[in-house]
Amino acid sequence: MVGPAAKRDCVAHLQAAMGLSERRACAFVGADRKMIRYKSRRPPDTELRGRLRELANARRRFGYRRLFILLRRDG
Repeated sequence: MVGPAAKRDCVAHLQAAMGLSERRACAFVGADRKMIRYKSRRPPDTELRGRLRELANARRRFGYRRLFILLRRDG
């Protein structure tokens, strides 16, 4: 397993399928319990991310600094 989302899914599966406690499932997977309980509070910014992807696909050689300048110009 690679990321926190995959570990969260695995812990949830172990709890549902095998009836393990959160503590044991986290120990089995090797995940911290705080990571399992974490809920992101960051706003999704889907419009901004979509525009950034469009710019990055159109101008593949530009780095993040140049793309930031282009986004700023657009408003």
